[in-house]
Amino acid sequence: MAVAFLLYVIAEFAAIWAVGSLVGVLGTIALLLAGAFVGSWLARREGGKAMRAFVSKAQSGAPAEKELTDGMLIALGGVLIMVPGFVSDLLGLFVLLPPTRALARRFWLRRAEKRAIKFANARRGPVMVVDSEVVAEDPRPTQHQVIEGRIVEG
Repeated sequence: MAVAFLLYVIAEFAAIWAVGSLVGVLGTIALLLAGAFVGSWLARREGGKAMRAFVSKAQSGAPAEKELTDGMLIALGGVLIMVPGFVSDLLGLFVLLPPTRALARRFWLRRAEKRAIKFANARRGPVMVVDSEVVAEDPRPTQHQVIEGRIVEG
């Protein structure tokens, strides 16, 4: 994780340096500020849409994992837009724009499903489900409780 963060910082510095050498210091600062303003406006607009979609799905009683994931990705995009830098702005726009957010959502849901299965099986071991009933692979023999005593006939 530390290597990824270091690579990100190097990429941000390289992007700012490249843009700064093309448009100058004031132009670079203006582009960073414009990106923050446009990105925050876009995050607010898309966040409102996602919230309305989530509320309508929840009121209808249908599963709303798509809308919930969209809301999470929009929040992530808003944070990335507010971080100064061009690489973070591009990543933020990637998860804010609806067509590319759909790609990110599919990736995120697949990853979450795989991780949930992996961690659930690691904790309780592999299980088998038959007709909605969880069946253990190696059923443990039932142990009977033994009460010691003597029989009195009377």
